[in-house]
Amino acid sequence: MTFQELNLNTPLLNALNDLGFENPTPIQEKVYPVVMSGRDAVGIAQTGTGKTFAYLIPILRQLKYSDSKHPRILVVVPTRELVLQVVGEVEKLAKYMNLRVVGVYGGTNINTQRQVVFNGMDILVATPGRLVDLVMTGVLRMKSIQKLVIDEVDEMLNLGFRPQLMSFMESLPQRRQNLMFSATLTDEVALLIENYFYEPITIEIENQRTPLEQITQYYYAVPNFFTKINLLENLLFNASEFEKVLIFVASKQLADRIFDLINPLFPEQIGVLHSNKSQNLRINSLERFRNGTFRILIATDVASRGLDIADISHVINFDVPDVPEDYIHRIGRTGRSEKAGVAVTFVNDPEVKFLTEIGKFMNRNITERPLPSGLEISNTFTDEERPVLFDKDYLGKPTGIGDSQGAFHEKKEKNMKVNLGGPGERKPRKDKPENRGVLRKRAAKKR
Repeated sequence: MTFQELNLNTPLLNALNDLGFENPTPIQEKVYPVVMSGRDAVGIAQTGTGKTFAYLIPILRQLKYSDSKHPRILVVVPTRELVLQVVGEVEKLAKYMNLRVVGVYGGTNINTQRQVVFNGMDILVATPGRLVDLVMTGVLRMKSIQKLVIDEVDEMLNLGFRPQLMSFMESLPQRRQNLMFSATLTDEVALLIENYFYEPITIEIENQRTPLEQITQYYYAVPNFFTKINLLENLLFNASEFEKVLIFVASKQLADRIFDLINPLFPEQIGVLHSNKSQNLRINSLERFRNGTFRILIATDVASRGLDIADISHVINFDVPDVPEDYIHRIGRTGRSEKAGVAVTFVNDPEVKFLTEIGKFMNRNITERPLPSGLEISNTFTDEERPVLFDKDYLGKPTGIGDSQGAFHEKKEKNMKVNLGGPGERKPRKDKPENRGVLRKRAAKKR
């Protein structure tokens, strides 16, 4: 099928033609008629399959011109980067249309965003927290919302945004179309659908447990952090193969630590993306990675969730995520648009159990590769890697009763003295007289 067969209008067709898109992806082809019908829909598809365009194309096809200041389309996403990405996708598709799109998110001056919202828009893209903030100020009104889109909803719930989701959904008009898109369908997501959606049509493209077939996966068994650093440097020196590399780490602190260690070897080639960085720095790092100025980007799971970055040759998991779905999201950053990709994972002994769970989740094993010849194996362990001794008897117990003095033992000589009396001898204490109150009671009885 081609986009021509979807009965799109001329402005949309011209925009898609400029982008070089002729054929819809499976999720786009199946979602389009459902959204056009007005029914609630839940789209479940792997990352990199075109979910964003899947809901934007039919929404823009139906959106008519209006001079109202209040938004008619609300798109809610988990992160600031994803807000900017969706706004950019809307602008690409609406290139030949007269509409207003606004993105709002935390970490920036709310007064500036209040003014932008006050000026009016047709489509609002927002993170849950900032959306609730703007509604509470009174500048943003939801009474005109016709379509609600919740993208990457499982990640929103993982980040603890459930209260914010409940808050703004209660304030929306009851007569609206609900659209939800995600790579995984958890029990918590299913409960949200049950409570707020009306007889939704579920569109699932592929088994969510199966990663994209064009991604080659393998792992290295690495003993500790510093050996992982040595291995990372070894791989990154091969710039002809590792052309555009996204490195995933578990925490913001780890991202900064890795950057400090490897940046001297690859100056002006590495960016860092996590929530402790300023918004401008995050945007600049992402843009430089997109346009090829940076060859390497170190990121946490939250900061990079849902991002669409073209031509990533390798995803490197510096650590193994303890949730199998997070592994799927990580490796899905490569192998996009039907291009081949590679996912490499560094695994130490405590992480083997997580790798096993991931294999079960995907119904396949990940291949192990031998460490590169000549790789320096470090004997230094970080504080986090050193074993913690919880047992108070970790030094061991005596092997037999003969090795121990037991509970009873001979007194030391200084403690064997006997009190023989003398000037300081205490006299025996006489019996304590009976309580006067008791004596009075006895006397009263005799009377």
